[in-house]
Amino acid sequence: MMNPWRLRLLSQLDTLGTVRAVAQAANLSPSSVSRQLAVLEAETHTQLLERTGRRVRLTSAGLILARRARAILDHMDGVEAELRGFGEEPSGLVRLGAFQSAIHTMAVPAVTRLARQHPHLDIEVLQLEPHESVPALRVGDADIVITTTDFDELPLGPDLDLVPLATDPVLLVVPPDHPSAGRGTVDLAACADEPWAFDMPQSYMANLALRLCRQARFEPRVVGRFGNYMMTLQHVEAGLSIALLPGLAVDRRYHVATRELATPVTRTITAAIRRGSPPRAAVRVVLDALRHLPDLPQTESP
Repeated sequence: MMNPWRLRLLSQLDTLGTVRAVAQAANLSPSSVSRQLAVLEAETHTQLLERTGRRVRLTSAGLILARRARAILDHMDGVEAELRGFGEEPSGLVRLGAFQSAIHTMAVPAVTRLARQHPHLDIEVLQLEPHESVPALRVGDADIVITTTDFDELPLGPDLDLVPLATDPVLLVVPPDHPSAGRGTVDLAACADEPWAFDMPQSYMANLALRLCRQARFEPRVVGRFGNYMMTLQHVEAGLSIALLPGLAVDRRYHVATRELATPVTRTITAAIRRGSPPRAAVRVVLDALRHLPDLPQTESP
């Protein structure tokens, strides 16, 4: 009989590509992962892996099993949830991944409300930026993620179900005494000589900001890179830079000014879950709480 834990390791190998990456995701040593995959080969009486130099890759049979394993594991999770929840009270653990500006505006309010309404429901909130959240969802490290459909470098595929939540404008953020701090929209081309604060390389906002600057025909002079929007706002507040940030990231405790762009740019915020069997009750109730948060600019469902 195939072991579900080993099936999950095989599925992660298909998604992540290397034994080392699987080991890091599962908090195991690479040799332990290799041993468990060898046991899975013995259980199935099938060669699932082949070596090419130092690398290991899946055979055709391994690819088939890895991709079917996702459906098998999702089905098992659903059955377990049904057995736990023959009463209609949602219970168990739901792992909710969200990018940093959605944590305090969306995840925390939803979790706070659900803690009062469903005492047997446990929600673990994980900070996962868009380039991290979808891979985590696909390998089973998260049950729901709040992400954006606008991250071109990592498209959302047919293996995921999407629930629209909100739209969020991208704003120019400047010090309060900056010449651009007045009313009205701003053309980014007017900011070509400014010092800029960017997110970390290859992140969603860093890539978006760089793309918008280049569309305005200039290469930004980056004087600071921060993986935390609060640090970016501090840097701007001190007069050391300007930045492009999503509206949800602009904390009003910081003394900065915001301007809308002359050519508006918005991001579409969505919740995503793995497609397969119907989501268990605990996942459904978290999705519903996110969809009905007050004070968010709601999107229209397709």
